[in-house]
Amino acid sequence: MNNQQLLRYSRQIMLPEVGIEGQEVLLGSTMLLIGMGGLGAPTALYLAAAGVGHLIIADFDTVELSNLQRQIIHHTDDIGKLKVDSAKQKMQAINPTIKITSVSDLDENNLAKWVGLSDIVLDGTDNFDTRFKINQACVTLKKPLVSAAVIRFEGQLSVFKGYETDQPCYQCLYSKEGDSEENCTNNGILAPVAGMLGTMQALQATKVVLNLGEQLLGKLMIIDVLDLTFRSVKISKDANCPVCQSS
Repeated sequence: MNNQQLLRYSRQIMLPEVGIEGQEVLLGSTMLLIGMGGLGAPTALYLAAAGVGHLIIADFDTVELSNLQRQIIHHTDDIGKLKVDSAKQKMQAINPTIKITSVSDLDENNLAKWVGLSDIVLDGTDNFDTRFKINQACVTLKKPLVSAAVIRFEGQLSVFKGYETDQPCYQCLYSKEGDSEENCTNNGILAPVAGMLGTMQALQATKVVLNLGEQLLGKLMIIDVLDLTFRSVKISKDANCPVCQSS
């Protein structure tokens, strides 16, 4: 690291659990962020600021007025722009020293390519079909998956390594019969809930890459902001899971 990098990341480097070695790990890592919406917005900003060396951001959508209530990476002047273009601009403004790759055509035909280029995948999408496909690719290619979801006043967060013999995958938690109508568009969301879970998603990804502390492996954290309760539910590997039991 040069002197400017040492200064930029000094508050992380001074942590004994991170140090120069840990910061260099972050600078040498590649993370794939799928979805530049309510979750992806704070996640992208924090990971860019923290010095993740290569961030691949994927989203096919454009910025709409209704997004601005919670998708804080996008501004009013960005309405009509591709979300990846809007997000990349803000991320570069925070940290011009890292590499940012924007992908607006992510689909099942090239998903494996982008997952394969990454050290870890962060899923910030809002439908079960996409989440299942991301999970399948992560299990097949043996990549850790940090999955978050928000709706109304609630959030969920977990880390999956379904390719390991004793660890569940996302599909061990949810079957293919997940409710595709359960999303923010149809049910609403209180804006800071997305920021809260997106920030925690960035934190979990950083902890996995740096192997810090306790991670949400085999556990689902459920947050209810109305009651301000946090509870953790154990997730067991499904002996009949068609994804991770056949990997």
